[in-house]
Amino acid sequence: MVNVGIDVDAGDLPAGLVVLPAALDAGEQRALLDDVLALAAQAPFYRPTMPVSGAPFSVEMTNAGPLGWVSNRDGYRYAARHPVTGAPWPPIPERLLRLWAAVGGYPAPPECCLVNLYRGRARLGLHQDRDEAARDAPVVSVSLGDSALFRVGGRRRRDPTRAFVLESGAVVVLGGAARFCFHGVDRILSGTSGLVPGGGRINLTLRRVTPPDGDGRGGARAGG
Repeated sequence: MVNVGIDVDAGDLPAGLVVLPAALDAGEQRALLDDVLALAAQAPFYRPTMPVSGAPFSVEMTNAGPLGWVSNRDGYRYAARHPVTGAPWPPIPERLLRLWAAVGGYPAPPECCLVNLYRGRARLGLHQDRDEAARDAPVVSVSLGDSALFRVGGRRRRDPTRAFVLESGAVVVLGGAARFCFHGVDRILSGTSGLVPGGGRINLTLRRVTPPDGDGRGGARAGG
């Protein structure tokens, strides 16, 4: 896997970080947005809270798949049901499953599609994705709507970071040595796209949560 189409020196980026800046054309972006709006009608966006402080996130979230990533005073975790409605999460759209198969390089399908909605001054601080038991599976991210300034560092919070712009239709794969690199979104470049109704950016991240069984599938199990 190689770094593709980034306007920074590839030598400064972690091995295993793959960026496909125009992976989805305009028609594919529109079709995927329709999928997202349909799943959000079943599992509405809500604003999670931080585990200790109870402070609300600046982004709104929802999920699709057998498991959804949630956060509240009980901590970060995966749960089988929407924390507000109590309903199971809707299925992951087929076009996202095909994308995972094409770029993920993993023998089992994703179990979670976390959907983040950024508007206004919403951002996401530097963090690692460490709540998954399937530690060898990549995280595949898709951007829709307004561009974002994406920042990535190393496996230690104090490691140097680099930032670059992700436009609508970009796909990022965090795999291999980059799987546990710190990363985040500094800010949204408002008005750079008219794709998302009401403006803003939608980011979808596909994750495998549980290790696959010998048949390469496995099964998700979670409470809540």
